[in-house]
Amino acid sequence: MIKHINRIQIDPKIMSGKPVIAGTRIPIHLILDLLAQGYDNKRILRAYPALKEEDVAAALAFAARRFDREELHIHA
Repeated sequence: MIKHINRIQIDPKIMSGKPVIAGTRIPIHLILDLLAQGYDNKRILRAYPALKEEDVAAALAFAARRFDREELHIHA
């Protein structure tokens, strides 16, 4: 995560403080949603030319780190 930390920005003035890719208004959750829908990196990068491959990796690393800190309750 450390190598990706500078690619993530959290600023209350940008997207209401949601984590975004630094220098953009592209929220981390959008990248994660696209991956969940089956988009691969190339398709995401074509759809959002401001992104780099490192940004997609940073979004995944950020999400993994966040879930590592939270207790999830999944009900069957």
